[in-house]
Amino acid sequence: MQFNPWDNPMGTDGFEFVEYAAPNPAELAALFERMGFKAIAKHRTKDVTLYRQGDVNFLLNAEKNSFAQHFANHHGPSICAMAFRVKDANAAYKRALELGAWGIDQKSGPMELNIPAIKGIGDSLIYFVDRWHGKDGAEPGDIGNISIYDVDFVPLKDAEGKAVESRPVGYGLGVIDHLTHNVHRGRMKEWADFYERLFNFREIRYFDIHGKHTGLKSKAMTSPCGKIRIPINEEGNEKAGQIQEYLDMYKGEGIQHIAMGSNNLLATVDGLRASGVRLLDTIDTYYEL
Repeated sequence: MQFNPWDNPMGTDGFEFVEYAAPNPAELAALFERMGFKAIAKHRTKDVTLYRQGDVNFLLNAEKNSFAQHFANHHGPSICAMAFRVKDANAAYKRALELGAWGIDQKSGPMELNIPAIKGIGDSLIYFVDRWHGKDGAEPGDIGNISIYDVDFVPLKDAEGKAVESRPVGYGLGVIDHLTHNVHRGRMKEWADFYERLFNFREIRYFDIHGKHTGLKSKAMTSPCGKIRIPINEEGNEKAGQIQEYLDMYKGEGIQHIAMGSNNLLATVDGLRASGVRLLDTIDTYYEL
């Protein structure tokens, strides 16, 4: 299906990374590796590791006494931040503040990038990144064709002292398709308005699903570039169901799951299963939505 972009005041161009935190980072690192992600770089001054598969970047933040670790201590293993690619990070940050977003005071070290961020869903952050490989059609070797990882991270080396593969294929998980927000009953519209006001997202689909034991309402929001998709979910029934269960366990609103795309789903599933990743069963009626 062809996507027709619309006015893009922030200049969004997709996800740059998703940042994770956990009380036991080693367990999350092992899960990433079973899923086909490879550690390819370490932050120059912080205990942060870059895991990559295809064009999906996961940051695992294990820095002690950091925002991420305080986040993990409260919420458990979770996504503490996400980064949007934008045309101009400082301009996007300034516009977000003018439209009512809450800015985050970031402290960068010597020779490190100061990546602006605002407060997002729950206690999480939304970063604005304007440096990535291939931006505006840049080719390898072009002046300015650099990413934040070229500046703030050091490539890891293999047992022979050679730099590890910078874009591992893994099991074929190549892109972030979407990630969801679970919110308290009555707050779905508020968060949809947040993305619409700041980024000019639009609602492309609405679900109101009533099951025997649980239900949900969902607004599927999409950015003007078509590359950032965020379904926002709240309880659909009067009695507590799966959304409330998440809110109770997570201790608040937050990013409930992340979906990744593959060019060969069957091969990806085979690879994940062979690696020991436990997959959920999906009922046939799921695909009728």
